[in-house]
Amino acid sequence: MSGHVFGRSTAASLPVAARGEGAYIIDAEGRRYLDASGGAAVSCLGHSDEEVRAAIHEQVDRLAFAHTGFFTTDAAEDLADLLVDNAPEGIERVYLVSGGSEAVEAALKLARQYYLEIGQPARHRVIARRQSYHGNTLGALASGGNAWRRAQFAPLLIETSHIPPCYAYRDRAEDETLEAYGLRVADALEAEILRLGPESVMAFVAEPVVGATMGAVPAVPGYFARIREICDRHGVLLILDEVMCGMGRTGSLFACTQDGVRPDIVTIAKGLGAGYQPIGAMLCSGAIYDAVARGSGLFQHGHTYMGHAVAAAAAGAVVRAILNRGLLQDVEARGAELRARLEHRFGQHLHVGDIRGRGLFLGLEFVAERDSKAPFPPERRLHAHIKRAAMDQGLICYPMGGTIDGQRGDHVLLAPPFTLGSDQVAELVDKLSAAVDMALAA
Repeated sequence: MSGHVFGRSTAASLPVAARGEGAYIIDAEGRRYLDASGGAAVSCLGHSDEEVRAAIHEQVDRLAFAHTGFFTTDAAEDLADLLVDNAPEGIERVYLVSGGSEAVEAALKLARQYYLEIGQPARHRVIARRQSYHGNTLGALASGGNAWRRAQFAPLLIETSHIPPCYAYRDRAEDETLEAYGLRVADALEAEILRLGPESVMAFVAEPVVGATMGAVPAVPGYFARIREICDRHGVLLILDEVMCGMGRTGSLFACTQDGVRPDIVTIAKGLGAGYQPIGAMLCSGAIYDAVARGSGLFQHGHTYMGHAVAAAAAGAVVRAILNRGLLQDVEARGAELRARLEHRFGQHLHVGDIRGRGLFLGLEFVAERDSKAPFPPERRLHAHIKRAAMDQGLICYPMGGTIDGQRGDHVLLAPPFTLGSDQVAELVDKLSAAVDMALAA
């Protein structure tokens, strides 16, 4: 299709998405694509949920927009109450925005303002992890460790320290237990805090399960407990980025509860609106909110569409669907079923080194040689070949390169709708297998 849209790639010629039907997107030619990645872990309820659509229509009929400098709305208030009622311990306030990058940007700004409010103005440094991704706005991009996304914008980014990720498949020593490995890599945070000077460090930012950049890599047992201890010891805020892995994707509404960790700030998006409206949120502890309330009384930040009534109504319907339809249990059951089928099909595959993840957030890492874990040469662009072959098969998945260090390594991320049926699990694995075979033969 020719036109004036400035797309993600000037060279791409994309099919036209015409309509959605459950787990499928149907293009203008009538071809059906099983959405095995929810776009980018977004469409957790599929593409035709009647209750969410009805909530949007009802809100539009009443009120589409009221600027939050003048009004609040029932939709925003109800969504905030629902999220806090189901949030990790200590989380008491919700700041509604339009997407994940905005949520992370708000989290960083709030962390900085918090320390100004409590009289610690020297705290401004951010520590994050290599091979992480936290968004594309400049603050979020700076905190992320996705080397490819950062490279050309490096001169515009604030200085951020990046410590090693928790990446047991590649970095754990042969004689090291998972727990010992987790403590070792978590202790890198304390070493970096001490190197920078604890009085200067503001926050540590991490994804509980790393999404796009590494392909559904969860932390090992004990890792986040030690991270929490280190943050508490040095007065550093713990910001958990659940933009991709949260809102039920791993089998609990907030992914961090599976690690038993309490964040000071947590960010959500993607599955919060399930694609029906653009929305995200930054949630913070009561202590952080109270510091602002007792101090300046004004969070010096904001966007025009924050707290948008229609988006909030849609998100409220999505969260209620997740909680009230038993979808968290479905994620665990269907996730186990999908993982079992992936293990059966790819577990002994010559070029699949690791199958990982939680719930319906799973990844496959590809290798040129299993024993050595050697990756394919970057110039082969295996991930790009898999994406094209999958689309040819009628499958949407999320392949990416640079898994190991921003240049080397290939993986596929899977994040299908929570409503996936067993027959669609089988279809997913069959089509992915065919696409991988085609890409490897190319």
